[in-house]
Amino acid sequence: MVTARPPFLSALVASALLSSAYAQNAAVPPSGPTEPPAAPAEPPSGPMEPLPGAKAPAAEVVVQAPEPRYVAPTLRDKIGRIWAPVLIDGRGPFRLVLDSGASDCAITAGVVQALGLVPEPSHVVLVQGVAGSAVVPTVEIESLSVGDLDMASVTVPIIADALGGADGVLGTAGLKDKRIDIDFRHDRITIVRSHGQHAPVGFVTLPLERSGPGLLMVAATLARVHVHAVIDTGAQRSIGNEALRRVLVSRHAQGTPDQIFDVTTHVQGGEMFESPAIEMGGIEIHGARITYGEVRIFEHWGLTQQPTLLIGMDALGLLDELIIDYQRHELQLRTR
Repeated sequence: MVTARPPFLSALVASALLSSAYAQNAAVPPSGPTEPPAAPAEPPSGPMEPLPGAKAPAAEVVVQAPEPRYVAPTLRDKIGRIWAPVLIDGRGPFRLVLDSGASDCAITAGVVQALGLVPEPSHVVLVQGVAGSAVVPTVEIESLSVGDLDMASVTVPIIADALGGADGVLGTAGLKDKRIDIDFRHDRITIVRSHGQHAPVGFVTLPLERSGPGLLMVAATLARVHVHAVIDTGAQRSIGNEALRRVLVSRHAQGTPDQIFDVTTHVQGGEMFESPAIEMGGIEIHGARITYGEVRIFEHWGLTQQPTLLIGMDALGLLDELIIDYQRHELQLRTR
């Protein structure tokens, strides 16, 4: 968290949503029953199953269901998602977007209302999104827990929206010694304390590059171009900076008009192009698309001069399993 002059604090919530023909087709279906017979439903604005006075969860939380409730893969007509089942003040679980590009947690106004919390008008926060920033109110929660992550007395921003209608954002605060296992095939996410274990058999290990903002950044190659790849589980779509566009896209090429909008409700225009294969270590991701634009987040990260790709859920959801081990400073990936 970067502190500015009082009473403003700065929190990075880098979730990005994209509006285009493809993205609209990939949206989460309208609200419906918790477990519909076909497509997964968008969650209600409040908790799924209120549990007043519920005790803290066990050391490991595993959520499984016949239809994806929390972890959904990217399919031909749907962009994947990673939602964590989080207890807030002992109630929930609420579905919070696991956002590896955000430094802090945030919740929507619907959650604040469902919990009967009162925002603190004298304590506001400057939230930096992908496309812009906004000053938002905050609220203090007594506890936030999921798996081995247990935070107490947390002040969180109140945001207008989260990925696909989720209840908020679960940022990286408190995860420095954690291991997160995201299983797209079995609709399962586990957050446990890392014991430094190596990748299971069949996984590819990618060491994290050092980055000032503490991002999940790895080395990648696109069409023989070496790029910085920022792994952002809170972004629907992959976004490239202008430096990457200059080396991958012809100057006169025209892509599909696209719009990038984020949790701050700012909107940024861009152009979407088919992506060449994204090579990371010994794996390749095919079928992704990249939206190019001069989005603010690359400037915030200090990544405007070198070719950089923010890899969103359109590409990450094509994996079979993704493990983020913050203690080992590495990603462990398995393809479908």
